[in-house]
Amino acid sequence: MTGHRPHDLLRIADVARLSGDAPSWVAAALAVTPWVVVRRGRAASGRVAVGIRGTGRARRYGTEMHTSCVVESLSPPDLLSRAATLPDVPAAAALRGAADVLGPAGLPWGPTGSTGFTLATGHIAVTAASDLDLVVRVASLPPLDVLTDWHRAFERLPARVDCQIDLPAGALALAEVVKADRVLLKTRDGPVLVESHRLWP
Repeated sequence: MTGHRPHDLLRIADVARLSGDAPSWVAAALAVTPWVVVRRGRAASGRVAVGIRGTGRARRYGTEMHTSCVVESLSPPDLLSRAATLPDVPAAAALRGAADVLGPAGLPWGPTGSTGFTLATGHIAVTAASDLDLVVRVASLPPLDVLTDWHRAFERLPARVDCQIDLPAGALALAEVVKADRVLLKTRDGPVLVESHRLWP
């Protein structure tokens, strides 16, 4: 286990070492932006599970790498200070709106997905059609009425918001928690269906 958490973005030094057995597009992608995202999965001691972004949604590659390759690590909350560098797209406006919603809660949160990748790397991955992906990191699940307020506020923002609630046991989709009887908990060992009423003590 390392100090890196799912959705953290890692800048790596040894690109060739990571892309050796990967599809051909991986080396090209890392040459432009030598960054990977931490995946939710198990890895061998001293290693971390990561994903590599290529051009388009179809180009995603999962692997693991030695932590000695990491030269910089940025968490989603770290990226909020860079929000002004985003291009003028709906996801950028939605991120400003999300700050008004989540800021008062005092919880660590931030952008992931194409918005987070753009903020970390300076490479424009976010587009006018991009959703805003967010993660909120909590020790225990906030009350349902709080989560419902967040969800309703997000529905009014100019881009679709996909918010993950990251717990020690795994991650939940906010939209599922507030609406579904059973929700998918994404754990390090894979997804698990959980009855919604069991999410709170």
